[in-house]
Amino acid sequence: METRQPAELLGAVARGAGSNPANRFERFACEPDLEALAENDEARRPVRTRYFRDSSQSVIAYNNSPDVGFDAGVNPYRGCEHGCAYCYARPTHEYLGFSAGIDFESRIIVKEDAPDLLRRELSARKWKPQVLAMSGVTDCYQPIERRLQLTRRCLEVLAEFRNPVSVITKNHLVTRDIDLLGSLAAHHAALVNVSITTLDADLAKSLEPRASTPRRRLDAIRELTASGIPVNVMMAPIIPGLTDHEIPAVLESAANAGAVFAGYTIVRLPLTVAPIFSEWLERFVPGQKGKVLERIQSIRGGKLNKTEFGERMRGEGPFADQIRQMFRIHSRRLGLDRNGPALSVEAFRVPSDQLTLL
Repeated sequence: METRQPAELLGAVARGAGSNPANRFERFACEPDLEALAENDEARRPVRTRYFRDSSQSVIAYNNSPDVGFDAGVNPYRGCEHGCAYCYARPTHEYLGFSAGIDFESRIIVKEDAPDLLRRELSARKWKPQVLAMSGVTDCYQPIERRLQLTRRCLEVLAEFRNPVSVITKNHLVTRDIDLLGSLAAHHAALVNVSITTLDADLAKSLEPRASTPRRRLDAIRELTASGIPVNVMMAPIIPGLTDHEIPAVLESAANAGAVFAGYTIVRLPLTVAPIFSEWLERFVPGQKGKVLERIQSIRGGKLNKTEFGERMRGEGPFADQIRQMFRIHSRRLGLDRNGPALSVEAFRVPSDQLTLL
């Protein structure tokens, strides 16, 4: 059972979602007494983030999606405090009994045993060395990582086994682990994808409220590449009618910072994400709401989301073609249109006890 409350009563400061929509798997939803809540000082306070233990017995998740770019990933956290309004992963929180709204940003599931589970799975005879993505769903460098260091400890395991990893993040915190990523990069076993949606700091503050600023993400690209770690800039997602005009500037800034290649996706709004993002548009850019939603629909065959493989990431139609051509032209101009480095499993090893002690 979920309670849906408006943003002004949820204390939605520094939150991407403005409410807690009812969980689609629940039979009932509670509508609060707004007049009573308006008089309740407690309801007006910012929502505090809470953390819950995850007792999963495995940490490597597999997928068979042909347009995702990886087959296996490690997610130390479920839910993400970065709070990106458009995040396609929001509906996954509903499987846990939470809302895809503010719950997704403030009820974070923590896999405390992730490093130990990863070591066990990489040591198993059935493990076939392959690239692991960190993370496939939520950002492995979200704020709590600074304290818990689960991502770093997983990278320590990967470096010990020399198993290749592809990291994707919006957080400058990734630079903390340059030592481990650099160790893997020496074996052609590390790649970092830095996601930059916009260079507009004010827009980013409301769109991706607890992620690093655009400037800090560019700093991360600069620091990583200076350490010999290849970096891909991901303009993900491009929001037509809102951020697509920034394609040239984002690519040029990333190239100047040292990125070696670039990629993009176009925003997709599955299930509960659609009303959450629509609500965000109404709160922060109401004058552009109609234009943005119409552009998305034109790219998604008249809908806000399409699930077909091959189309869901890039879309179709004139506006999708325009974005594709703009991205291609400027990537080529800046030398970002090359293929990314192929990560290698050649150096993989299962450490012996003696090697572990060293």
